[in-house]
Amino acid sequence: MKEKYITLLQKQIEKLDSKDFDLDSWKDSTTLVLDRIFGPDSEKIKKINEIHYDLSSWSLRDTLGTSAHFDACKKKGREILEVCITELETIGVPEKVEENKKPATDIIQAALEDELKISQYKELEKLIKESSRETVEQNIFNFLGKIGSENAMTILSKILSSFRETG
Repeated sequence: MKEKYITLLQKQIEKLDSKDFDLDSWKDSTTLVLDRIFGPDSEKIKKINEIHYDLSSWSLRDTLGTSAHFDACKKKGREILEVCITELETIGVPEKVEENKKPATDIIQAALEDELKISQYKELEKLIKESSRETVEQNIFNFLGKIGSENAMTILSKILSSFRETG
C-alpha cells in the first residue's frame, strides 16, 4: 500500500510541471490524495490549502514578474509532497482512527445515561471522582449491586453492542 501512496504523490508532483497547470484544481486533487493517506485532519492538507497565488497589485508590480510567485507556489507544493513521500518511506503508512468510531467514554456515558435515573448517575459520578484508586472498583461494584443486576446487565449490553457497531 505504501508504494501505491507514494506513486499517487509522485503523480501530483508531476502535475506541477504540466503546461495547463491550474493551482486550485491541483490543490483540490492533492487534498483528496492526502486525506486518503493521512486523514482529513492532517497538517499536510492545511499546508496545501495555505498555498495561494497572490493577485494583489503589489505582487503584480513585482520586478520578478508574476511567474516568480507562481513558481514559489509550485515549489512549496512540491516540497510538501516530497516530505510526505519521505515520511511514508521512513515511517510507513499511518494508522487511521475511523471518524465514525465513538470514543469508549462516550459509549459508556450514553449507556449509563440511558439506564440510570439522574440521581443514580450523579451518585455514580461522585463515587468515581471521590473514591481512592483502591476503593473505586469496590464502590462501583456495590453501586451496580444496588441498582440491580438487570439494570447492570442492560448497561453492559448497550456498551458491548455499541463496540460492535463502531468497529
